[in-house]
Amino acid sequence: MTTISIWMIPLLILSILLYGTMKRVPTYETFVEGGKEGINMSFSLIPFLVGMLVAISVFRASGALDYFVQLVNPLLALLHFPSEVLPLAIIRPISGTAALGMTSDLISVYGPDSFVGRLAGTIQGSTDTTFYVLTVYFGAVGIKKMGDALKVGLLADLIGIIAAVIVVTLVFGMN
Repeated sequence: MTTISIWMIPLLILSILLYGTMKRVPTYETFVEGGKEGINMSFSLIPFLVGMLVAISVFRASGALDYFVQLVNPLLALLHFPSEVLPLAIIRPISGTAALGMTSDLISVYGPDSFVGRLAGTIQGSTDTTFYVLTVYFGAVGIKKMGDALKVGLLADLIGIIAAVIVVTLVFGMN
């Protein structure tokens, strides 16, 4: 199995090149043009990424996130949702890197086998970076109306968080 997986990507690339050559496509020139488009695309993404990172930094540094967690803490206690994980659930749809840092912090403080650690890891794996995806990818191709995609993405994130709480509670219990 290891031998097959090692050769899979080189064989895939070779088969694409052979197919393109058989169809009389200038494969090298097409590759170079794709590389140029990729570089142009990456430069067009920079303003969107900078805006997103600044917004996340301001939200966290201002204390707004901590204030919100304190505000909803009584509701979280009723739902048996650890308040320590709420910042992760809020940040995860915005930034994968910030969420990964929060997950690492939660796991280092509470341990990987704690309810908080397991829940943080499960939320990290069962949700997506909705705002990041919409901002970067929709912005890169010029899509301006993204309201429905935002609603569906955030609903999917909410369902992922709820499912993570249910599954971690059922499988591991609250310890």
